[in-house]
Amino acid sequence: MNDLLFDFTLDKSKKTAFINREFDAELSLVWDAFTKKEILDQWWAPKPWSSKTKAMNFEPGGRRFYAMVSPEGMERWSIQKYTSISPKTNFKFLNAFADENENPDLPGSDWDISFSEEKGKTKVSVAIYNESLERMEKMIEMGFKEGFTMTMNYLEELLTTLSKR
Repeated sequence: MNDLLFDFTLDKSKKTAFINREFDAELSLVWDAFTKKEILDQWWAPKPWSSKTKAMNFEPGGRRFYAMVSPEGMERWSIQKYTSISPKTNFKFLNAFADENENPDLPGSDWDISFSEEKGKTKVSVAIYNESLERMEKMIEMGFKEGFTMTMNYLEELLTTLSKR
């Protein structure tokens, strides 16, 4: 294992998950991995699941409508509605599970993702706030921590490949 930072904390009193993860890649590449659908779809799902973006408009007020697809073809849809974007620094969105017709299953969660670079390494800090403790506990029961950890590891592998191009 490498010496890159990875910290995952669940704070039930704040109904928030905090994730800090370092990547041995330039900030612009990591930013693109989070904000461009053709890269997002290569890593935004814990394997053996895959990610499939149906629509994405990365701008304040825009959205990403996508599914995580199981090896058997089962689709779990979600909507991310972008609320604020500061290029290569931070973006925020409201995330909600949805059906295939884009009807959200509210309440959702508020994601706040920040990016910083130091000595060639990029740190990504994610705060995921849930309006209800019940929703947060449902996320935990669904294996969110394990799944998101795997997903971050796939991103690291992808960034290593993309950095060599």
